[in-house]
Amino acid sequence: MAWYPGAKRMELQPESDAQPAIKPTQFILHSIVAPWTPERTYEYWRDSTNLESHFGLGYDGSLAQFIGTETRADATGAANRRADGTGAVSLESASNTSASDPWTAAQVESIIKLGVWLHEKHGIPLRACRTASDPGFGYHRLFKEWNPDAHSCPGDARIKQFHDVIMPGIIARATGKTTQEDDVLSDADIKRIADAVYTKLLKTDGVLDAPAEATDYKTNKSWTWQSHIQDVTTRVRALQRAVDRLIASQTKS
Repeated sequence: MAWYPGAKRMELQPESDAQPAIKPTQFILHSIVAPWTPERTYEYWRDSTNLESHFGLGYDGSLAQFIGTETRADATGAANRRADGTGAVSLESASNTSASDPWTAAQVESIIKLGVWLHEKHGIPLRACRTASDPGFGYHRLFKEWNPDAHSCPGDARIKQFHDVIMPGIIARATGKTTQEDDVLSDADIKRIADAVYTKLLKTDGVLDAPAEATDYKTNKSWTWQSHIQDVTTRVRALQRAVDRLIASQTKS
């Protein structure tokens, strides 16, 4: 089992030893709907329920780990452990009693640091999960398979932070970049590609084979894309004129 060096180790037993192993492929964020410290969250998991998360996060950014990240925890429905042995690392964070408040700056910083460690330790990819089983980062209500009781967790304010602050922060801290893995191309990327295509295909000689019946084929065996388009256009227009003349002659007769 793996223990994050940035968290206080408060190991839950017997769960830590008794529950099955997982291969961590996801990191899923929760709000515990209570303004609890990590110590109080640990006491709740230990004394009041047979459920648990891997981590507990206080308002001040203090973090505790209850179960190793390669052992199943029971906070996220079907993501806890799938049939192939993969599963999610879960974090419960202090919130108000309606889970309507945003994460504090200290909580955001702790989440980002932990997210970077999970990426480096377990190879969790730097993107939001695209499906319930897709490796990446997410929050409890993102997929119904994770949230069978249809909770609003972690709350609208925190979901906005996840997209606007948490994911960009983890990516930037881990790579120095700000876009998700396999993200769509930016407008600037698209323009550079379009310019390169235009230059290569429309302006550069020797890109495409010339038609073998071209009058200068022996001396010019390659045309640009633009030359091909112009040749086809010229032939089509000539054919249309011939058809028009044929139709006109048939009408007169």
